[in-house]
Amino acid sequence: MPELRVRALIFDMDGVVIDSGDMYAKHWRVWGEAHGIDYETHIAHVHPGRPPLETMRIVAPGLDASAESRAFNDALEQDQEEDAISAMPGAAALLESLPDGRWTIATSAFRGVAEEWLRHVGLPVPAALVTVDDIERGKPAPDPYLRAAELLGVGPARCLVIEDAPAGVSAAKAAGATVLALRTTHGAADLGEADFGTAGLHTVSASVRDEGLLVSWEPAGD
Repeated sequence: MPELRVRALIFDMDGVVIDSGDMYAKHWRVWGEAHGIDYETHIAHVHPGRPPLETMRIVAPGLDASAESRAFNDALEQDQEEDAISAMPGAAALLESLPDGRWTIATSAFRGVAEEWLRHVGLPVPAALVTVDDIERGKPAPDPYLRAAELLGVGPARCLVIEDAPAGVSAAKAAGATVLALRTTHGAADLGEADFGTAGLHTVSASVRDEGLLVSWEPAGD
């Protein structure tokens, strides 16, 4: 199994530690129908990894993206069908094995949604959590991962980012981090910018080594 020594781990949330695909797909379909925008052809391939604001700017440049994203967030927060989300296989065991201050999450979700969903699926909310509310530019810009590394007190080059979406991989690489891509929502062809690949968090393990972490995983088969 490949091994890598790093100072800290930074996780994306959706598609990495939480399975929220059905929830987002539902709300994006509703939003698309309200604005005459087809989900399959115009939204589905754009939104993964990006904040709603950035997706809306791309697929509907004529709308007030700020107002639309606030309304989208409100709808997500008010959605009571939380059974549509769950912890990804292996997420709880891996996060529980990591010491405080050696890991965090950088997500394109809003803070209220991120904290509520993490608690709902039984996962810890890290003190250094970075959400779209904390940065000026969302993924694929490097800002979320630069901010996460800063909060952890570790240089981005000494962090391993675990991502599942092309926009998130691009953000992490632009920040200067090493990237392990999970093939939970995208295939290998879409994640080619990543340094390494694996099937999901259930294949990943980490242990404390001196002042850092030794991370290992099962390589993804092609």
